Amino acid sequence: MENIQNKIAIVTGGGRGLGKATAIALAKEGVHVGITGRNEKTLQETVIELKKLGVNAAYAVFDVTDKSKVKAEIEQLIKTLGGIDILVNNAGIAEFGKFTEMNADRWEEILLTNVMGIYNVTREILPLLIEKNEGDIINVASTAGLNGNPGTSAYSASKFAVIGMSESLMKEVRKNNIRVCTLTPSTIASDMSIELGITDGNPDSVLQPEDFAELIIANLKLPRRALLKSASLWSTNP
Repeated sequence: MENIQNKIAIVTGGGRGLGKATAIALAKEGVHVGITGRNEKTLQETVIELKKLGVNAAYAVFDVTDKSKVKAEIEQLIKTLGGIDILVNNAGIAEFGKFTEMNADRWEEILLTNVMGIYNVTREILPLLIEKNEGDIINVASTAGLNGNPGTSAYSASKFAVIGMSESLMKEVRKNNIRVCTLTPSTIASDMSIELGITDGNPDSVLQPEDFAELIIANLKLPRRALLKSASLWSTNP
């Protein structure tokens, strides 16, 4: 198993939900963590928790669709942390509704955030990983990107795109010792899924953010010769 202690990670959407759970799990392994998001208050609170675990932690406030802001803030975050080894593209949004009833601007916003957001952040970090000839990129998709369902057209379209983009990138940069992994979790009791009314968050029957974070840690600890292309995480309760 790889030792990931003292590596440096950036987790987008790291102030709450899956991103926060992932950031905490990384910190518990001794990984220094930078988190990003749009809510400065939640980011500040999470950084305090991370630092209590004995690692360096910092945050940056930006919307992943804002290219110029992404560039400036990612550069500063990497400078503050002292480098970058791991990128977890977790930031995303969701909304469900019938194809002709969902607002067209909202449909576009979902694709811009979930697809172009990953592109924008990865584009700033990838050259650094290529230069050092090592790194890990983990892109968070969804089982909604494996199968479409009624009312999920915008969200499914965005996650199908993430899977395709990730697989292409994986094959492109594998020669640079960079592992690109796409994760497709089923329903998890994240802040977003609870707010959308998808789940009540019952820990006895629904996946928890910590379960997802454990999958990420296990993936990162694989020997460098091993590359997990993709993985789906489901609850044992139907």
